[in-house]
Amino acid sequence: MFRNIGVVGAGTMGRSIAEMLAAKGLDVHLTEKTSEKLKLAMEAIETSLDRQIEKWAITQAEKKLIMNRIHTEPSLELLAGCELVIETISEDLESKQAVFAQLDAILPETTVIASNTSTLSLTELAGSTRHPRRIIGMHFVYPAVRIDVVEIIRGLQTSDETFRATKDFVENVLDKKGVMVYESPGFVTTRLICLLINEALHLLEEGVASAEDIDDSMRVGYSFQHGPLEMADRFGLDSVLTALDRMFREYGELKYRPSILLKKKVRAGQLGVKTGVGFFTYNKDGDRQT
Repeated sequence: MFRNIGVVGAGTMGRSIAEMLAAKGLDVHLTEKTSEKLKLAMEAIETSLDRQIEKWAITQAEKKLIMNRIHTEPSLELLAGCELVIETISEDLESKQAVFAQLDAILPETTVIASNTSTLSLTELAGSTRHPRRIIGMHFVYPAVRIDVVEIIRGLQTSDETFRATKDFVENVLDKKGVMVYESPGFVTTRLICLLINEALHLLEEGVASAEDIDDSMRVGYSFQHGPLEMADRFGLDSVLTALDRMFREYGELKYRPSILLKKKVRAGQLGVKTGVGFFTYNKDGDRQT
């Protein structure tokens, strides 16, 4: 069973996954290109844990245990002792392939290498390695600490053993629902939620309803935790745009073409929670301002 887990990339998703793994009692080795990014990531994880303490979700002692389980590593070579490595860098095929090739050269053949990609081909990523049988997709939904589903994606050459070990880990160690998905751009969650967000953007562009009322319609009417526009803010508008762009290129269907409003927001640097403003405004703790 996987106990030592490597996480490559300390961005929003990497931090969330690292925090979740450590909260499950696992040793996490978090790596980034620079020590500054690692420092910022650890500060963000600590802030997240402090917010949970304020809400009586965890204790100070639990926070200390979680922080102590996360080890920052300045290079990929230091992940050599991990039984599972999860890659969480930005959705760029060449960058991910370069990381996979490096990990493949460093890690023992028994180590499973997973990608948190939401849109890219696992078969293509595995093609940059000498051991494609151990490559698999583990797509967590943000925030990984609270969302209890993981899409498990097999590449063409992913072995049954890799799939079984990954599914067992997701369901019995992480206590999340593992959903097997066949390789397809956007898989299930990204494909469906991005279409919902894009349609909400069209409604807003057309002046059918305000951002507040569009979100209230779905939140109250269909028991969504957040409406589609606040979801986009929480995912990051740049991430939503990247996913829609890639699905539009892959499928060639107009329904995936990103809204002009989304592009304008991203160009303006209004990316949602991470910049404090998107379709709504947020404080430094990520809470929505009224």
